[in-house]
Amino acid sequence: MSVLVVMEQKSGAGWNRMSFEALAAGQKLAADLGVACSAAVVGAAASVAPLAQELAEKKLEAVWAVSHALLAQYTADAWCAALEQLIAEAKPQYVVFPHTYQVRDFAPALATRLQQVLISDVTAVHDGPVFVRQWMQGKLNADYRHAGDGVCLVSVQAGTFRADTVESGSAQVKEFAPQIDAAQIRTTPGEPFREAAQTVDLTAAPVIVSVGRGIGEQENLGIVEELAQALGAEIAASRPICDNGWLPMERQVGSSGQTVAPKLYLAVGISGAIQHLVGMKGAKTVIAINKDPDAPIFEIADIGVVGDLFEIVPALTRAIKG
Repeated sequence: MSVLVVMEQKSGAGWNRMSFEALAAGQKLAADLGVACSAAVVGAAASVAPLAQELAEKKLEAVWAVSHALLAQYTADAWCAALEQLIAEAKPQYVVFPHTYQVRDFAPALATRLQQVLISDVTAVHDGPVFVRQWMQGKLNADYRHAGDGVCLVSVQAGTFRADTVESGSAQVKEFAPQIDAAQIRTTPGEPFREAAQTVDLTAAPVIVSVGRGIGEQENLGIVEELAQALGAEIAASRPICDNGWLPMERQVGSSGQTVAPKLYLAVGISGAIQHLVGMKGAKTVIAINKDPDAPIFEIADIGVVGDLFEIVPALTRAIKG
């Protein structure tokens, strides 16, 4: 039995940021099961080689460098063919993916080819192993356990595991050349999807001060911005603030905004709707300020302050400034 993590790279331009979150999940799953963990990177030989060498510095049994000319550009058919052959060669019990747009495209087809199950968008892994998924837009959690002897495919939700927990080590790089024929590729790759340019990348911020509808009016944002400046933090918001145009949409955190995992997330006047929690639950430390003692945000907060933000935030800013 073993665990295989399939990393996602950007045609030689670096990793998808969620890949190392998936690797952290794979290492944890392997440690819990007491088995080995390996990783794979897929693409053309020129792009795969340096990335495989980078992976070789992680705590892994092996790094599979899966390369073929027909893997230079992503297609679901080529990825399915390559990974089906790799799984047959490596014989893992669990295959872990980051839950990206690309994985959502090919992983269900791969599971169907293998006549096995795909447990997608996993938010936690418990002993068993038991995989947790959310239902009804996060209102309920459901536990899934793989039954049978075949391989189990799992994709992990963004922000669920911290990339900085990936363990370092030394691994052997294994070259793997799948047999792929051009006739198998039924689609023609187009221009890669490009996200709109953003002036701020909240995913890279170590400290975030986020504001919700408890701020009341746009004119009141100044006290939160002053706190963020005192902390050297980025300012973010829940969806209602951005929907109202009080802050740019690129500063929204949540299921329809950015997914962040800072060292400190300070939630000011945010009740904690599940759509927002999905975007920030990976934060190492969460401090919440809200006048409602029953606000859902307190359920995940490490430190909760019940009170009037208009009194607490300015006092906190003054204390930080000394």
